[in-house]
Amino acid sequence: MVDIRGMQKTSLVDYPPNIACTVFLGGCNFRCGFCHNPDIIYRRPAQIPEAEFFGFLEERKNLLDAVCVSGGEPTLHKYLPEFLMKIKKMGFKVKLDTNGTNPAMLQNVIDNKLVDYIAMDIKGPLEDYNKICGVKVDTEKIKQSIEQVKRMFDHEFRLTIVPGFIDKENIKKIGEMLKGSKLIFLQQFVSSVELVDDSLKGKKPYTVQELEEMKNILKPYFYKVQIRGV
Repeated sequence: MVDIRGMQKTSLVDYPPNIACTVFLGGCNFRCGFCHNPDIIYRRPAQIPEAEFFGFLEERKNLLDAVCVSGGEPTLHKYLPEFLMKIKKMGFKVKLDTNGTNPAMLQNVIDNKLVDYIAMDIKGPLEDYNKICGVKVDTEKIKQSIEQVKRMFDHEFRLTIVPGFIDKENIKKIGEMLKGSKLIFLQQFVSSVELVDDSLKGKKPYTVQELEEMKNILKPYFYKVQIRGV
């Protein structure tokens, strides 16, 4: 059974210029304190039956262009390729969100042409992953996934700019790590919502000027750098 724990029925921002819906699969192998999806991570919402989800897609065939599969971490689920294949067979484009911890699964869905776009979250410099993610991380797998995503024609990397984790000193390391990529989004840290780590609630984010300075540091490494959430 597909562990669907949430759904956004219409989105104009998750996969532009496509009109998409976003489906959230439950569970994650990271515990990033700044994550604003704790309900999905801990599987608190009731499961949405798979038949209900595909029934929704059937009704929206002429209204939606794409489905974004997010989480949690979708690549944890062995049934992911079959799930994506069902979506593709209905004629939708597929965007996959991932933290990059399962390069074998990524290669599977890429090789079988089950994804049209991949968005990979980068948490920080590799040496800081354990601290940022709250768990022990195999960074070799992160590096493998980065290279796989970079080879995809349509891809993006995303970096949430959290004070205390990301600064102007270490962001250049991230640029070096992702050098040659098509696109990176710098995402503003939001502390006004429920987070995995309550101690981060109310933490002051960087100013727009500080984010612009980080954007300028990264520009030499990417085709495009954009800021989200400001």
